[in-house]
Amino acid sequence: MARLNYYHYNFNAMGSPCSIQLYAKNSKAAKHAAKIVMDDVYRLETKYSRYRDNSLLSKINRIAAQGRSILVDDETSGLLDYASTCYQQSDGLFDITSGILRRAWNFKSGVIPDNLIIEKLLAQIGWHHLHWQKPKLTFTIAGMEIDFGGIVKEYAVDRAASLCVQNDIHHGVINLGGDIRIIGPHADESPWRVAIRHPNKPDGILTTVELYAGAVASSGDYERCITLNGKRYGHVLNPKTGWPVSYMVAVSVIGDFCVVAGSASTIAMLKEKQGAVWLKELGLPHLWVNLQGHHGGSIPIE
Repeated sequence: MARLNYYHYNFNAMGSPCSIQLYAKNSKAAKHAAKIVMDDVYRLETKYSRYRDNSLLSKINRIAAQGRSILVDDETSGLLDYASTCYQQSDGLFDITSGILRRAWNFKSGVIPDNLIIEKLLAQIGWHHLHWQKPKLTFTIAGMEIDFGGIVKEYAVDRAASLCVQNDIHHGVINLGGDIRIIGPHADESPWRVAIRHPNKPDGILTTVELYAGAVASSGDYERCITLNGKRYGHVLNPKTGWPVSYMVAVSVIGDFCVVAGSASTIAMLKEKQGAVWLKELGLPHLWVNLQGHHGGSIPIE
């Protein structure tokens, strides 16, 4: 068997620092695979960005603002199907229509929004207000929005891993802003060591896990929070109340797919005190830390 060499590429996408680590026969094979991965990540960023007026997501949201219908492609249909599943399994807490709460919450401002502003926005939130029958998406209330922010980066990670395998890369790691997928172990068959960040210590590490395959995703306050009068307001917002969750500060989940690990970690945050029980019932390896600094789950802390 030909000796494999290690290659590492850094790039920025989806508002995050990203990296590809892989083993390949030579630099040409490595560059080829890395370019295919990066191009696909950039494609998804362009397609589903809420910041670009020419993105498909912006087009969908212009239709949503008018309370009309739009036909979507197969890839978007898959994301909507997954969003629907998450909504059902989270009892309505994982809701891709809740992104409009950003209009009230600006975590850079240090200001807590007026409750009246939040109440007005809540009237335009709710997956149940959409009518989704592939390929037709209908908004029954004008002024709604959807946001794939809780799904598309993780989906991009899983696609990147598949593209690597299709291009004969069987050992490596994809990391898009902390959403991680292991393609396979190091070339010598040893596991990758993945650090899980500490929610309360900048650059601190809570624990390290060793993985030969699978995905790791985390949800937490980390940098995006407001502390006012001694109370901490994190960026994970409950779509039913419009206010930040206030029990867990960080959740990490290990799964076969990054999109599943990512949505599971977010749902656990949204479930507040019930999150720990829900994670245990889900059965995936996990670790949580609450506001008091207590931790639990099936991943041991070193």
